[in-house]
Amino acid sequence: MTTGVRAGGIDKGTRSESAPRPVLLATLDAPLLEEAARFGVDSAVESGQPLIVVNAVETTLGPCSRVLGYDYIATPEIESSLRAPADLAHGLGVRVERICVRSTQPVEALIDLAGERGTGLLVLGADPSRIRARRYRRAVRKIRERSACLLWLPAE
Repeated sequence: MTTGVRAGGIDKGTRSESAPRPVLLATLDAPLLEEAARFGVDSAVESGQPLIVVNAVETTLGPCSRVLGYDYIATPEIESSLRAPADLAHGLGVRVERICVRSTQPVEALIDLAGERGTGLLVLGADPSRIRARRYRRAVRKIRERSACLLWLPAE
């Protein structure tokens, strides 16, 4: 191994700031599990990264619904399960963003959002007992296959 001495002392190199790799805490139109919310907030706080809280909802985007202005309204249970971790993280100094993704293909839209935001960790915190089993398994499989970030799932 060859070593050399630089004139002028130690070369500290250039410090490159990496882009933020946010934590994405997501659900599929179901309440978030408490353990998922806790894990998502803890991960964002400990890593110093932003937290994005997402509810991916399947909607029909027909011309009638757009013209008449129909919109998705989350149930109070879902709304409170999304608000609690966002408020906690914000109180702990984490930058928080809440997004409701409305799409005819919510899982694909969630994967696209994770890719666009450069997500480092996707916490799929939807309560599996509140989603049809086949739909949940299919969503998990798609996310595992197509997502470039780490994935956290609740214990079965």
